[in-house]
Parts: sequence; C-alpha cells; structure tokens
Amino acid sequence: MDKKKVLIVTQEMQPYTALSEISEIARKLPQYIQEKGFEIRVLMPRYGTINERRHRLHEVVRLSGMNIIVDDDDFPLIIKVASLPGARMQVYFLDNEDFFKRKSVFTDDEGKSFEDNEDRMIFFCKGVIETVKKFGWAPDIVHCHGWMTSLVPMYLKTAYRKEPLFQNAKLVYSLYNSETNLSFSDAFMNKASINNLEPEDLVAYLDGNQAVDLHKGATTFADALIKGSENLNGSVPQLLEGLKKPILDFKSEDQYLAAYLEFYQTLLEQEEVSG
Repeated sequence: MDKKKVLIVTQEMQPYTALSEISEIARKLPQYIQEKGFEIRVLMPRYGTINERRHRLHEVVRLSGMNIIVDDDDFPLIIKVASLPGARMQVYFLDNEDFFKRKSVFTDDEGKSFEDNEDRMIFFCKGVIETVKKFGWAPDIVHCHGWMTSLVPMYLKTAYRKEPLFQNAKLVYSLYNSETNLSFSDAFMNKASINNLEPEDLVAYLDGNQAVDLHKGATTFADALIKGSENLNGSVPQLLEGLKKPILDFKSEDQYLAAYLEFYQTLLEQEEVSG
C-alpha cells in the first residue's frame, strides 16, 4: 500500500525561526507523522534571519529558476533545502531577494509590519504550489500553518482546481492567534488575483467592513480546520460557529500530535468512502 503524503506549509518552524506556537507544532508534527508511516514534505519561507551556514541550506538547482508574478512584476523563485536536525527529513525554503533578504520576519525594528507583507504572502503561496508541481508529488493532505499560508486553500480550489496533482488533496488550515498587526492595502484583492482569477473570486477574504480578513478566506476554502491556539482572537470564534466542516478543537502539548494524526486519518477515510 502506498504511503499517504502530507504537505506541511508553514510560515515558521523551529529551529529556523524563533519559538512560537506555530514554529513548535511545525517542527514536531512532520517528524511524528513521518514516524507513523506518512511521506512528508515541508515548505516555508527563507527569511533573512535564517543562518544558511549554520543550518546547512543549499540551493536545489533543478527546482529553482521559476518566476512568480506579483502585481505584474516577475520575481525569481529560489528553492533551498536543509536536513532537519534529529530527524530524517528535509525542509524546503522558498527564497527571493526582494522579499526575504531583510534581517527580520514580518516587522521592522520598530515593530511596524512591512508594507509588502501582502506581496510576500502572495509570492510564497503561489510559489508553494508551483514548487509542489515541480516535485511531481501529489499530496493527500495539505496542512497550512499561519496567516502567511492563508491563500493556499483558495488558490488550490480556484486557480489550480484542474491541476491533477491536487485533485484528491484535503486542505487543512490551522488557526493561530496572529501576533502581527496586518493591515493590507486596497490593492490586495487585485494582486492576489493570480492566473486569471478576478477580485470577485476573493470576496471570502473580506470582512463586513470590506477589510481583509485572511482567516475568513482560508476557513471558507479549507476542507477542515484546526484550532492551533487555545484562545483565538478577533472574529475567528464567530467564523467557526455553524461551519459544516470538520473542526479539531485546541489540544494541549501532550495531546496534539496524536489528535492531529487521528484527524488526518478521519479525513482520508472520508475521501476513500466518497471516492
């Protein structure tokens, strides 16, 4: 029997970024799932804070060389890889000088969000999908962690809905309390409308006041949701009320790995029954 494939898309991961809920779960989960017999790929941004020499990153030439269009500009996508310490697993990093060379992750020295965070997110989310296409690797589950990944479910259900590699993938989105104060520009909807999408295709990403709400969009397009933080802030609790989708409640540190595995297996069994 073929191993089931899980794609982990995350904005943070130990030991490459500072400790957070996301970085800890994104570090422990892939190794645990792999040890339970799944095949895993992990993709994340290559922030300028990541020490390439210490973590032994090197470019994967056969995967690099694509251009990703953001707001009518072409940005080269460089793919790097490193072996995760203490695990027989590789992590793939999406890099671009314009978006990821700076020596901080989402905010400047004064704690102000970078104005191009929306561009960085669009580049990363589209780059993830194009990289997996280059792998030629069809995931059974795509599990997204963090607001930086929140366009992936929508892109897979719209712009890439006819892409054979993703036809059977279950899209899981983990909701966390976002520490970054995100305020996206009015141009966001146009910029995020890739591959012949129209801004109207992204209306799920707007709240009642026409402001961008990334979690709202991601929860609309994901097949299943996980509460990654114990207390979810803002509009998130209301978003989840009445949703007719599988939702896994927050689990404590000693429970979440087994709970996530069981959640995956339930989703895969549903797929087999419906298939």
